[in-house]
Amino acid sequence: MTSKSILCSGIPSRTAETTALLRAVHQLLDQPLVLSDPLALQILEPEVAEHLRSDPYQYNDWFRRALRGHFAIRNRLVEDEVYRGVVSGVLQYVVLGAGLDTFAFRSPLLRRGLRVFEVDHPSTQIWKRRRLELTHIPVPEGVSFVPLDFEEAALAPSLINSGFDGPACFSWLGVTPYLSFDVIMSTLAFVRTLPRGTSIIFDILSKPINPMEQAIHAQAVEMVAALGEPFVSMLDPSDLKEKILAMGFGEVEIWMPADLQQRYLPFRNDALQAVSPLICARV
Repeated sequence: MTSKSILCSGIPSRTAETTALLRAVHQLLDQPLVLSDPLALQILEPEVAEHLRSDPYQYNDWFRRALRGHFAIRNRLVEDEVYRGVVSGVLQYVVLGAGLDTFAFRSPLLRRGLRVFEVDHPSTQIWKRRRLELTHIPVPEGVSFVPLDFEEAALAPSLINSGFDGPACFSWLGVTPYLSFDVIMSTLAFVRTLPRGTSIIFDILSKPINPMEQAIHAQAVEMVAALGEPFVSMLDPSDLKEKILAMGFGEVEIWMPADLQQRYLPFRNDALQAVSPLICARV
């Protein structure tokens, strides 16, 4: 998650830290796990991890349950897509706005030849690499770090200069709400130019439908504004699908919260909830 006003000052993204924290809470409180992440606690700042272990239920209010459900679902959906890609021969994975995501440092798919490109703002990426070093999490040979400010520079040359050559699976999670519509569309246009088999999964901020979604949306807007990283873009899923198809993508799937709830959170009694649409566009 990025915000030009914050990240240009050299401060790593606070929303990326919040996301990582709630992924760790998911490991401690929720059974069965939607997303298994054995490094989620380890990569946190030591005092944050210790505070969390001492009482994870302090992060179990209705709003943070909804957020961590969303974070777990979106990462699980992406990891399922990456696995599908590797099976079909797609051996590159690009994480746009990687934050403290740990996939590249725990996935057995790297032993099958998968290369991972982590793209993020330089300030957040420096912070993450410091966290990896301090917590003795090794960086596999197939992982490349690509520093990039989406609002200031184009994605294509940065990736190509890092050895990327497509096709690939892309994830773009927790990023588009902080970007202008033009930047969102230019990024999708680049992905569209890549070889057949390429896919991109991303979440969007959209108009809430029911009272629960409205409450979550209002709280989220207030939270990110307080962190100094306010939302910029709100998109309509159906309208966006039409625009993506008009670019020439071969397939666009939209998973609304109800679809995601049924797929990943059926028959649970822990109040985890899907809260935002996820979109997958395939070349």
